[in-house]
Parts: sequence; C-alpha cells; structure tokens
Amino acid sequence: MICQKLIHLPDDAIQSFEQWRPYPKFAERKAWEALPEATRAAWIKAGEQWLGEPWPMLRATDILAFRRDGNRRRYETPYFGRRRALLAMVMAECCEGRGRFLDEIINGIWCICEETSWCVPAHIWSAAEHGGLPDQLAPSVDLFAAETGSLIALTLYLLGDELNTVSTLLPARLRRKVEQRVIEPALTSDHYWWMGIENPGHMLNNWTPWIVSNWLVCILLDDQPARRTASLYKAVGCLDRFLACMPADGGCDEGPSYWGVAAAALLDALELLRSASANALNFYDEPLVRALGRYIVATHIADNWFVNFADAGARLAAPAHSIYAYGVCTNDNDLMQLGANIWQRSQARPGALPAFGCDLKRALQATFRFPITLAVETPPPLVRDAWLPDTQVVTARDRAGTAEGWFVAAKGGHNAESHNHNDIGSFIIFRNGAPLIVDAGVGEYTRQTFGPERYTIWTMRSSFHSLLPTLDGVEQQAGRTFRARDPEYEADDQRMCFALDLREAYPPEAHIGAWRREIDLRRGDCVTVTDNYTLTGDVGEIAMLLLTPSTPTLEADSSISLKSCMLPEALASADGTIAIEAEGAEVTLGEIAIDDSRLSPVWGKRLHTIRIVLRQPARTGRLRFTFRP
Repeated sequence: MICQKLIHLPDDAIQSFEQWRPYPKFAERKAWEALPEATRAAWIKAGEQWLGEPWPMLRATDILAFRRDGNRRRYETPYFGRRRALLAMVMAECCEGRGRFLDEIINGIWCICEETSWCVPAHIWSAAEHGGLPDQLAPSVDLFAAETGSLIALTLYLLGDELNTVSTLLPARLRRKVEQRVIEPALTSDHYWWMGIENPGHMLNNWTPWIVSNWLVCILLDDQPARRTASLYKAVGCLDRFLACMPADGGCDEGPSYWGVAAAALLDALELLRSASANALNFYDEPLVRALGRYIVATHIADNWFVNFADAGARLAAPAHSIYAYGVCTNDNDLMQLGANIWQRSQARPGALPAFGCDLKRALQATFRFPITLAVETPPPLVRDAWLPDTQVVTARDRAGTAEGWFVAAKGGHNAESHNHNDIGSFIIFRNGAPLIVDAGVGEYTRQTFGPERYTIWTMRSSFHSLLPTLDGVEQQAGRTFRARDPEYEADDQRMCFALDLREAYPPEAHIGAWRREIDLRRGDCVTVTDNYTLTGDVGEIAMLLLTPSTPTLEADSSISLKSCMLPEALASADGTIAIEAEGAEVTLGEIAIDDSRLSPVWGKRLHTIRIVLRQPARTGRLRFTFRP
C-alpha cells in the first residue's frame, strides 16, 4: 500500500535532508517562545530535576543478570533513566534557551555514545556466544536501539549548531553513532524478524511499527541521499508487511497496553511520511488504518481502566496525545475525545507532562502538532458496543456515554496471539466503572516471560482466567490450533450476547466433546454466563476459578456476595452478587497474594479467588452463573 504510492511519486516528492524541517530547531526562538507558558515551565522543571544528578551507571554484571537470573530491571532502569534525562533536558533547553542544560546534555549523549550496545539485554540475540555480553562490532537493531537512534538524531537536529560551538567532534560523533547502530545495520541486514523479509509467513507485531517509526527519523535526518532513499524504501516495505498481517477489524491481540507502540507507532511512521512528502503520502482514509486506531476506544472501560486481555495491565497510563493525534489525522471524534479526556484528567496535578519515556519525536509532536486544550472539559466517548470479528473480542455496556451500570468484555481467538495468554472464552465484568470480575493481567517481565517457561507463570494459564474449565488438571494449551470455534454475536437495545465453543482450545486428554459458552448482558439488569458441555469420557473433576478484587462471602443459599474493597490510588472495586446454578458444585473462597511490581499498583496486596469444583460430573451438563448488583 505505502510502497506502491511511494514508487509512483515524482523524484522530488520526498523533501531532502536540508529541506525537511518537521519541528523548529533551538535557534528558531519565536516558535519555542510562543508555546504556552505552562508548557515551557513544565519542561524546564522536568529538566531541572536532572541537573547535578550523576548519570546512571550501566554495568556489565547488570547485563549478565538477565542471563543469570532473568532480571531485566537491573539494567533497564538505569538504561532508560539516561534516555529520559536526556529527553527532559533537551526539551528544557529548547524551551528556556539560555544554555543552562547544555553541558549535561553533552554528558548524556557522551554516555549513550559510549555504550557498547543500544539494545537491552533481553534483545541481544548474539549474547549467548559471548557469555551474555554484547559485541560492539555486531550491532543489532531492536526496539530500543532504534528508539535511542531517534533520540540522538533529533537531539542533533534540534541542538546541532549549539553542540558544534562546543566541539565539532560532537555532531560528527552523534551522526556516526546513529549510522553505525541503526541506519547501516537496518539497511544491510534482512535477517531481522521484525522486517518480515526472510520469513514472509511470520506474523509481525508491534516491533515493526515501533522500530520503523524510529528508524524513519534516523533515515529522514540522514545526510547521505542515496542511502536515505534506499533506507526509506526498505522501511516502508516493512510497514506494508506489518499492515498485511493486521486484522481488518483493527484488533491488537497484544492488548491495549501495546496499542501505544503498535497502532500509535504506525501513526508516528505515517506522520513522518506525510510530513516528509508534504502530504503526498497520506494514508489516513485507509479503512485498516482507521480501524487500528479505534481499538483503544473499544477497549476503554472508564477513567484509566481498560480491557486487559493478553499482556496488558487493567489500569493503563494511555498515551493521550497519540490517541488524540490519531483522531485528528483520521477525523475520528471518539479518538479525539478519549485522548483529550485522558490528558485533561491527568492535569489534576498542574504542570504534569505526558509520559513520553524516551520518545523525543512524540514529545515534539505533542508540543507542536497535536496540543490538547485544557480550556474545555471533554467527556470520554464510552461506546456502548464493540465487536471485533477477526480478533474475536467483544465489549458492551448498559448505555453509551456513561460508566454507570454493567460493562462486560470477552474474547475468543486463538492461543498463538502475540503476547498470548491461554484465555479463550475468558471475560471481565465491571459495574459503575469499577472492577468486579477481573483478569489479573501480566507481572513484571523476566527471562521466563518470553521463553519456554511462559505458561508456568500463573497469570498466563487458563486456570486463572474467568471460569475457564480445568478437567482433571488439563488446561488450555498454547498454539494456533488451540482456538475458539463458531463465535456468534448479536446486540440490540436490550441485550448483548456473545457465544463460542471452547472445545478446540483444549487437547484431546481433556475429553471435551463440546463446550458452548454464552455470555449475555441484559442491559440495566444482569450478566449471565451459561456453559453447555458434553464430555467424551469420564472426568474426575472440573474446576473453574473467578478472580475478584472485592471481598467474597459465601451465603447460606450458596450464592456469593461481593463487597467493595479499596484499591491503590484511592480507587474501589464494585459490589455484586453471584448466583451459581451447577448441580453438586463445591465452592471455596481463597486469595492470591500479590507482590509483583506491575500487579500490586493495580490490585494491592491480594486478589480474591472463587473456586468452583464439580466432582464426577455427568457427561453432559449445563452451568449458569448470574451476576447481579
């Protein structure tokens, strides 16, 4: 799609290195001084927090920690700390314009240029040959090497003349490091899986647009015309292969947490192409591009709560300016509303800045191209119903435009999704914008998270997802052959119903002949989950589990009451009741202690469990669970 259009453009349609001026440079003081005073003050304050602070040390043993015990944080914390500090001080210097931050900026770029590798240890694919350490003579282009290249290239673009007055070696060194670490290896190597070149049938994911959007910054700021052109064609070819992998419904099977580096990264890349071509390369009317943007609207529950299927947290610091920008570019009011609402709510702390991490291009884009007004309060769209037939994700609420009442989300799909959890048939339930029945989410990333031990982690297993049956210890399995069958969806003003068969999500030893699950939202009334099953052999036990942040109590009539509990950040879970219709079911209550650095800020110290067990179940049966206020 993109490459075809690029091929047919006139030779001079892409602006040259000298012509392309995406944002004002430091010397263009009028543009920087015209920014709102609050914006300038916030960036200057952010930069001041790093003045006089020692630059974080990156030690070889912290790289080795990943191979030795799976720890990613030990190296990544100081690694990203360097980059966040550099971004903040570059923006502070450009906003203030007095040279106060320049020396520390030089220290920062000097530190980063001296790093042996710009990759994080989890992505140093050749490290096994060297005991876990990177080879500086064999640079790789991973997510963060590309992001670092973009940060350095834009620092040079903004402040190159100022650095040159200190030493002509500084701009030359920055330029050469970007060439060595990003431009040259990406241009000359086809073996990177995220390019989709060596293995055309390989499913691409967020890595492609995330890397390509940063690679494009390096490309467009490359002063070598022939290399610039060759790199540009290769980069857009990667984007085309990514788009060819995407479902027409725009679903992100990695979950909403990854929308910001999947669809939003695609937007970054498309914006760069549009800018460099003076709008000749514009793809915002493409149905797939528009659909990819809307996924984040479909999965928004209320406030900062999002549907957290796959490797997603239930509470998300969503990229407000990227959401808003996507809406502006595709003329989607829902996206604009959601982005504006998230940003406006964040301003409960006056002078707060978006969490751009290490992404200088997004900081510049939000500042100059897509600023969000604080003058008019914008409500979130809160769409009533969304059905993604290719991804097989459904969301529904009682009424559009309000978080009051019921919200339910459920999924089908297959168990070879990117960042997969074995969770076919799982669901979550919120009431009045607060969680009632939940998916725990994903814990801190370690070596085990993306290795053969992934499905030993409890949050990834089907037995810890809503009412997914475990039959004599047999759970859902990973792989594309383990999938939902015959999904059905319907919705009207009274109800939403989603149904699917879970049989093929399990191996034969589960003895499932059929397991038809129907999730029914009766608007303004209740949510029911009904399972009709048939077994092909005798099973000693069927076990099912619900996770809730609310306190459960088993009542005399065997129903369960759920009492609201306080959660971190002064939030609360929801109240509710559960009626269980399952002959002979044994119900036990328990809890899972939470001490993970990603899960604890969402759920606190524990999640409560409701375990339902059927012993010696009949070969055919029906189970029904009704959730009421």
